[in-house]
Amino acid sequence: MPFGRARSAQKFPNTGEVDVTIIEQGGDSMPQAGSALIKDTTTRTFMQDVIEESKHQPVLIDFWAPWCGPCRQLTPIIEKAVTAAKGRVKLVKMNIDENPEIPGQMGIQSIPAVIAFVDGRPADGFMGAVPESQITAFIDKLTAGRPGAEPTTTELLEEAAGLLAEGDPATAAAIYGEIIAGDAGNIAAIAGLADCYVASGAIEQAKQTLELVPAAKREEAAVKAVQAKIDLNEQASALGPVTELEQKVEADPRDHQARFDLAVALNAAGQREPATAHLLEIVKRDRKWNDDGARKQLLQFFEAWGPTDEATVDGRRRLSTILFA
Repeated sequence: MPFGRARSAQKFPNTGEVDVTIIEQGGDSMPQAGSALIKDTTTRTFMQDVIEESKHQPVLIDFWAPWCGPCRQLTPIIEKAVTAAKGRVKLVKMNIDENPEIPGQMGIQSIPAVIAFVDGRPADGFMGAVPESQITAFIDKLTAGRPGAEPTTTELLEEAAGLLAEGDPATAAAIYGEIIAGDAGNIAAIAGLADCYVASGAIEQAKQTLELVPAAKREEAAVKAVQAKIDLNEQASALGPVTELEQKVEADPRDHQARFDLAVALNAAGQREPATAHLLEIVKRDRKWNDDGARKQLLQFFEAWGPTDEATVDGRRRLSTILFA
């Protein structure tokens, strides 16, 4: 079966019957598979390195050639992803110029081509020099739920986010730190760790952590959300007690600055609904006040809370009702 058609189905049902007579030409001298995560293979060693080894754990076989530019691009990327997987998968590379029989049997028509073998048979694959994130997701999907498998990076990120949401920033920070130790460039983990510091009130540590994010990645949603929380926290620290601000608003409901400050202070105290209500009240009374300051502050709240937070969803709906009434 041509590789392109097999790829579109995300399975390789007709590529599993590899001619073992070709593989076994090496006879009893076939070397045993080593313990390294990454190795080269040949037609003679393919059975041991890929078929047999995949019965113990998933094996990725990368079909390549020296003249292939995209192959040279993919090699360091896939090797890094496999190394980061810490033994959940192995990578075996085959030079198709020197070993044309196996790729020929499997219908490989374009390289680089990567096929995952599980339990002795092809299970999935991809073509081309894809980005590292896509390879990591491919490995995570391939190894998810396997007996004895360590949690994937995605699963660890989800666990840490859940713990942080439940009010356990210390444990969440430990998990984010574990991810960063294995992948220093994981932006989600860096942002998550900074978020843990914000939740713990350690604003300076949060700022220092965000400095680890490269300038090109500063616009990612997770990074901007934490930065917004830091900005709001520093903004709130310069205000007076909530009770004093409430008294000012009660004394003069038209004191927009006092109401604005009260909203910021309430948000810092975790009271999102009343914070939203006060800013919406300013928008109702005087949309142009402070150069549209109340609406802009609301948008900063929404960025810090995240797009799916109930307070964000409700706040956006209420703001739209006012603006487009």
